[in-house]
Amino acid sequence: MSEAKVKDKAAKGPEAAQEIAALTGNEAVAMAMKQINPDVVAAYPITPATEIVQIFSNYVADGLVDTEYVAVESEHSAMSACIGASAAGARVMTGTSAQGLALMWEMLYIAAGLRLPIVLADVNRALSAPINIHCDHSDTMGARDSGWIQIFSEDAQEAYDNTIQAIRIAEHPDVLLPAMVTMDGFIISHGMEVVKVLPDETVREFVGTYNPKVKLLDVDTPRTFGALDFTDFYFEHRRQLAEPIAKAKEVILEIGKEYGKISGRSYGLYEGYKLDDAEYVIVLLGSTAGTAKTVVDDLREAGVKAGLLKIRVFRPFPYDEMAALLEGRKAVGVMDRSDGLAGLGGPLFGELRSALYESKNRPPMKDYVYGLGGRDCGPALIRQVFDELLEIGKTGQVKERFTYLGVRE
Repeated sequence: MSEAKVKDKAAKGPEAAQEIAALTGNEAVAMAMKQINPDVVAAYPITPATEIVQIFSNYVADGLVDTEYVAVESEHSAMSACIGASAAGARVMTGTSAQGLALMWEMLYIAAGLRLPIVLADVNRALSAPINIHCDHSDTMGARDSGWIQIFSEDAQEAYDNTIQAIRIAEHPDVLLPAMVTMDGFIISHGMEVVKVLPDETVREFVGTYNPKVKLLDVDTPRTFGALDFTDFYFEHRRQLAEPIAKAKEVILEIGKEYGKISGRSYGLYEGYKLDDAEYVIVLLGSTAGTAKTVVDDLREAGVKAGLLKIRVFRPFPYDEMAALLEGRKAVGVMDRSDGLAGLGGPLFGELRSALYESKNRPPMKDYVYGLGGRDCGPALIRQVFDELLEIGKTGQVKERFTYLGVRE
């Protein structure tokens, strides 16, 4: 990790005790993991998430954490080891990306089904083929219905903050579900930014000690984990999994406010930027929000009531909140960094249209699949989206429900 860090002497309140550091996203997440000091980390490195576990393994080797670090032979084995350790009662974390997350597929469902609060850092990367190591959201979106909480990060600061909060969210007694914190590959993972870092003791006090009520190694109260479950009870057990996912929304909000008290940075399910009176709104996930904010500022100066809605929590999806925020707008553009292929547009578009289906004043919407495989999405492309939304707002007509933004014909 870079040693360029100073005390913020001008800060007051909770920010006064924080250090300002120059960190990449990977360094920021590794730092959060160090401060959390999990019992077990089992991992198999993969680009562009390699640095997270590499840096953390150095913390282990240097005796800066008490973590049992397990270097395994594949991502499938990594999640298998995480499941075993979590079932035994340990606080468990790991990291992966793209094909690595895909190789964990079978085990992701098992971790959720067993209600194990594992926290995973996923560096968003395109899935092969063709082979590509750069950013899009196809890996995370492929796992969206596995029962994991999904929290997206706009920058390195959010990746750091979200990782710390994810432990509390996952381990909350009303939730007890695995959670993945995502950040865009290379854009955030390898880009160096200013990050405000909390003191170690503040983080450890915030996350507390994990004391699970049910442990595989509790010999006084034997338990069965992962038993065979046929038609007699499987349906009921899967239905039970839906309840904590629904409850997670309230917990995420509660913990986001609590985190704000120690950091000065509160978090919710989404972030609105100049949204209150916006007539033309773009909705998206991840790092592109930073670029979109710049475009919104430029349009506002030109007299256009533009706004941005950045979704932070994709699972559980905030349906009611999205409907309330978007109804009545003149036009809404949804930007998906993954492709639904045989569906109508990308995954985010489908969720939002569903959320607005029963709205009496639902806006015309168009989906833009963009940035696949790390293709850059600069201000000009986002301005193009707003230009189309302005035209839709005038005519009330959407000629194409979705399009590919920035692709060469």
